[in-house]
Amino acid sequence: MPTLDFATTLAPESPDLRRSGLSVIALHDDMWRVSGATGDVVGYVESFSVPQGTRFRAKRLLPRQGRFMVDGEFWSMEDAIACFR
Repeated sequence: MPTLDFATTLAPESPDLRRSGLSVIALHDDMWRVSGATGDVVGYVESFSVPQGTRFRAKRLLPRQGRFMVDGEFWSMEDAIACFR
């Protein structure tokens, strides 16, 4: 399985990311933590392979319930991160 290069997928300093007030930190090759402007974790994006290519799953943290909710699966990292805006 090929490794996804985060830098070529969505640059952390991209204008869209800065404007949204989100920060994205790579945890490993296939998972990124998404934090809000206050530093609180809002969710995660994970990549996975399907026969057609690489998909990105956005998972929102529901702290009061102590679980995650899948917001959707996307063909681009940008679309997955947009769920958290």
